[in-house]
Amino acid sequence: MRVEEEENQTKMLQVEEKSDLAGVDGIDSSNKSRICGGGIAGGGGGVSVGNDSSSSSSSSTSSSSATFPDQVLENVLENVLLFLTSRHDRNSVSLVCKSWYRAEAFNRLELFIGNCYAVSPIRAIRRFQRVRSLVLKGKPRFADFQLVPQNWGAHFTPWVTEMSLAYPWLEKICLKRMSISDDDLSLIANSFTGFKELVLVCCEGFGTSGLAIVASKCRQLRVLELIECDVIDEEIDWISCFPENGTCLESLSFDCVECAIIFEALERLVARSPSLRKLRVNRNVSTGQLHRLMIRAPQLTHLGSGSFSPSDAIHQEEQELDLFSAFTSCRSLICLSGFRDILPDYLPSIYPVCANLISLNFSYANIDAEQLKSVIRHCHKLQVFWVLDSVCDEGLQAVAASCKDLREVRVFPMDAREDSECPVSEVGLLAISEGCRKLRSILYFCQRMTNAAVVAMSKNCPELVVFRLCIMGRHLPDHITRKPMDEGFGAIVMNCKKLTRLAVSGLLTDEAFRLIGMYGKLVRTLSVAFAGDTDDALTYVLEGCPKLQKLEIRDSPFGDAALFSGLHHYYNMRFLWMSACRLSFSGCRQVAQRMPHLVVEVIKDIDEEEIGESSVSSFKEDHGDLVEKLYMYRSLDGQRNDAPNFVSIL
Repeated sequence: MRVEEEENQTKMLQVEEKSDLAGVDGIDSSNKSRICGGGIAGGGGGVSVGNDSSSSSSSSTSSSSATFPDQVLENVLENVLLFLTSRHDRNSVSLVCKSWYRAEAFNRLELFIGNCYAVSPIRAIRRFQRVRSLVLKGKPRFADFQLVPQNWGAHFTPWVTEMSLAYPWLEKICLKRMSISDDDLSLIANSFTGFKELVLVCCEGFGTSGLAIVASKCRQLRVLELIECDVIDEEIDWISCFPENGTCLESLSFDCVECAIIFEALERLVARSPSLRKLRVNRNVSTGQLHRLMIRAPQLTHLGSGSFSPSDAIHQEEQELDLFSAFTSCRSLICLSGFRDILPDYLPSIYPVCANLISLNFSYANIDAEQLKSVIRHCHKLQVFWVLDSVCDEGLQAVAASCKDLREVRVFPMDAREDSECPVSEVGLLAISEGCRKLRSILYFCQRMTNAAVVAMSKNCPELVVFRLCIMGRHLPDHITRKPMDEGFGAIVMNCKKLTRLAVSGLLTDEAFRLIGMYGKLVRTLSVAFAGDTDDALTYVLEGCPKLQKLEIRDSPFGDAALFSGLHHYYNMRFLWMSACRLSFSGCRQVAQRMPHLVVEVIKDIDEEEIGESSVSSFKEDHGDLVEKLYMYRSLDGQRNDAPNFVSIL
């Protein structure tokens, strides 16, 4: 049986190599049996493009033996594929046969790679030779909660080094949870002459000197967005480095940059950027300075307001009046964010644009229910709303009464500690579900919840695609009935037929996971915290959710038996993360032995001063201990070569 299982796994990996570069675009496993045309050209690696002079010998042979009608059909197909924008659809096309595979690779201009270690840069470049846009993701999502140690990896250097030679025409780069250095930014600026867009989300390792190089050398730069990044202050005035004779900027976001800027340089930059539509400034920009920027750029559609407090209290009334007039003149605004260090007296200044707002982000604004009510009653077109729980249930009730077209809601905690007093509860959730029937996505942090409220949401908002309920205290039941939250989460997966992302918390038994496995047939991402009774819970999910791509679990009682139950599915997943569970080192090693094309990383929590040669040997000797963190993902190129000494790759 074991030999047969390993043979089946090997065949699956061969199919995967041909289809999607092991996680490059996340093809559904249900499509993988649709390949026709035999083996992979080029010996199982990335296939060279048939029209390129450097094609592999097997590709050349295939091309030379093709009949004229086949060549005509291939040319027609390439033109048709230009209109196919969905990467999932393009993946499906590449699975039909070898000629479709070649044609799709030849004209793919946008490349999405969900795990930077799932495929090497060389292999990706060998297959896709005309890429102009790259989206690349690095660390697991739990890095956002400090569960991934510092210096774990996800370096952009090997990627940009190879791309600088292969893609001189590259125009767009979007990185998420990657480590990117100033040297990497310099290589981008010096290698890609037509570079236009740089978006960095939750990235680290770079500073203001790297930003200065990008600003000065990327003369066609249209988008520079830094979102939740750790930017090193190297005392460089990077804002002044943009071209003096006008820019192509359409979007500039640097609200996460903590260091001060020279405001006069920013004002001049905005003035000479007539195409600027999106501007998000940091907390060092006061309301008086914001007014000056808005006067310079009345064409803005997206604005991140910075601190939203005055620079001089003496002139507060004058600044408030000026800001009101500035918002009155910016009638194109549809998205507002920022509001750090907010002075609530300034909120009336945004009234003139509220009627047109589609998105409003108050996730940094410490305001109460009454202050929110004064704004939200004007926002009847709102579709996206983020807010702190300081608005209480009363504030959420006001949102539900005014925003009938709402599609996404996120309620963040002021205090994220497990034992904190959270001012929102099932009352706010119920109000949102009753008032916002078009809701598609919700993230809700709370300390108190009931099954009845969650069941009501499943019935009132059946179009939900994303449901993330984070009950911050551990193992908290329905606070009225004291029963587990099984019924509520079960109702979500039963009634919300389009659900693809689910986060569960609170007191949950194996029954909740049985229902998820039974009804969550479209769930692709599942996050679990402090939940479950036995290994059966995880078994229900791994055996019942065929679309599952990303599974992240923390502080739950799942052991080796639960881990083994997913052997049939791990090759189809992007990753599995388990921390503070009951996995043994030997159990993880068995998975690595039985699935040789899967990378199994065991991560040890370690202080920075402990990192050294001794930690390597001590780590490998503790095989009898429970594993602290397991990160498992599929890869075409085997284990990475940049693992730090607190990571053991089995």
